[in-house]
This record gives sequence, structure tokens and C-alpha cells, in this order.
Amino acid sequence: MESTFLLAPATQFSRDQYEAALCLFLCSSGLRTITAEPGQNVTLTCEVNNSEISGLQWTRPDLDPKYVFVYRNGRFDPVKQHPSFKERVELKDSQMKDGDVSVTLKNVTFNDTGTYECRVAQGQTDPLKLNSIVHLRVSAGECVFV
Repeated sequence: MESTFLLAPATQFSRDQYEAALCLFLCSSGLRTITAEPGQNVTLTCEVNNSEISGLQWTRPDLDPKYVFVYRNGRFDPVKQHPSFKERVELKDSQMKDGDVSVTLKNVTFNDTGTYECRVAQGQTDPLKLNSIVHLRVSAGECVFV
């Protein structure tokens, strides 16, 4: 028996239709998923249209402190960075040319699994705005027994 899901009054979707709609919503909302193995370096991608970047925050909301990488006043600010990310995160392009504010996370571990949010401020008076969400899943590769 196939399940049905209600998304709006009197609208029914099959499980396949529901999953397709959910995938379309998540993909169009900027959520990306990256799968990596322990020890790999990964790039958490985030791009903006304008290269006038006055502030940048990469956060992982489930941590305390939540800060993975903070850029303000023209430089990296390590003050509130979560200890597990010290010396492991850097801008992919230190000049942030063409609006690329992606960061590289080095030597990932299982503990790095989580959802990362990129917030960018453009111009001196603009507030930080959510620009990208990346889900990182760190898992061991498939084991093959012979």
C-alpha cells in the first residue's frame, strides 16, 4: 500500500512525488550536500554577486561557539572560532575575487558532520544575510571484503 502526503488542503501526492518536490525545494533553496571521508579536505561553497564583501561568517549552528570562520574589518577574526576548527579552515580564494567566499576545511573528521551556513555582508552598512547552506557528511568509505 502506497502512502500519500498532504501538502495543501485536498492535495495528495505519492511518496515519489513528495520526495521529488522536496528535492526540488531543497536544491533550489541553496542547500548542498557534500560527502567526504576522514582525512580529506573539502570546500564549503558560497558565492555572491558583488565582490564588495565587508563581512563573512561560516557557522555551524549546533556548536557552541557556532563560528567556523569569521572575516571582518578586512581580515580573518579567530576570536570566537570553535576550537575544533582552529588551523583547519581557510578561504578558498584569499582575495574573494568574483564573490567567491568558499572555505576549505582541512583533514575532516566524523565530528565535522553537520550543517554549515554562510552569511555575507556586502557594503559597509549591510547586515549579514544567509547566502548558502551546506550539509557535510563524513563517513568511512565502503568496505569490500574478499
